[in-house]
Amino acid sequence: ESYFNAQTGKYKLHRLTSREKGKLAQVSVVDMRKELKNDNKSMFSMELKQLINDRLEKKQQTMLFINRRGYAGFVSCRECGEAVKCPHCDVTLKAHNNGKMVCHYCGYEEPIPRLCPKCGSKYIAGFGIGTQKVETMIKKEFPQAKVLRMDFDTTSRKGGHEEILSAFANHQADILVGTQMIVKGHDFPDVTLVGILAADMSLYASDYTAAEKTFQLLTQAAGRAGRGSKPGEVVIQTYSPDHYSIQTAARQDYHAFYNEEIAYRTMMKYPPVWQMLVVFASGEDKAWLDKVMDAMAEVAKHMDLMVIGPSEAGFGKINDQYRKVIYIKNKDYEILVKAKNRLEQWIDLNNIRKKNRK
Repeated sequence: ESYFNAQTGKYKLHRLTSREKGKLAQVSVVDMRKELKNDNKSMFSMELKQLINDRLEKKQQTMLFINRRGYAGFVSCRECGEAVKCPHCDVTLKAHNNGKMVCHYCGYEEPIPRLCPKCGSKYIAGFGIGTQKVETMIKKEFPQAKVLRMDFDTTSRKGGHEEILSAFANHQADILVGTQMIVKGHDFPDVTLVGILAADMSLYASDYTAAEKTFQLLTQAAGRAGRGSKPGEVVIQTYSPDHYSIQTAARQDYHAFYNEEIAYRTMMKYPPVWQMLVVFASGEDKAWLDKVMDAMAEVAKHMDLMVIGPSEAGFGKINDQYRKVIYIKNKDYEILVKAKNRLEQWIDLNNIRKKNRK
């Protein structure tokens, strides 16, 4: 969105065209579908295993980044890499405990398939990976390695965050395993290898910005390798090696990514090309909430706006409160502001505020 604003003259663009010190890391993309076909069922590709061994021998450090951002219980195939998407919104369907997959933009749902709809493989299931599991597998695979883990659990106590980072900086560990908190701006000169596990995780979040968030995380993670005098290497493990966000992140080519993404946003009428208003409501009485949101969607449609929903929010129920959303689109931001004001007037006229009804 910021780059779009710079292109249209709303923002002024300043460019940083080179790295302050050191060369950009050499990046390789590993197709985990091929690893499975070669009977490697481990979460680590053969290439990554070899490189970790090499760094342990050289007394250099490794960071393993688990991409959990936007994890939303999507269903994907390990054979062909396909994730099941909504036919109307081009975002992944989220798996629910009742055996169905639901779109949190428009409410479309279908049963969780037993076989992949694209290739017929039985290797289709909900996708998930955790830091503790990775730490356990690393210790099993490389018993000689000293490992630190950095995630919500290990940093929740006061000073935990700084303690782990300083221990790693002081070479008290060979490998640091963590979520996105390990890729944000840290500078460890002896980190010469970064492994990115499950690059697809954020790619298939139920969110139209999923590709952009994936590109950001992968380029940030790649930027942690080779920051000192020694050259760096990055291994991106993925089931979707041909996806443009992964290919362009591997090349660290922002402009190529932008051109692909802005074409997608234009076609799907998403921001920044179109503007979007989100109406969110919650309440204890599901029938009442459904009735109110259906009525509000009708009011918005009579304003000649593009209306999607109402559907369940990302989490349909929290703390005994049911949650629903409506997405309203228009090219003109000011029209959406007027729509917001009119909807608020309608809410007040019909006594729908929280103080009047739970």
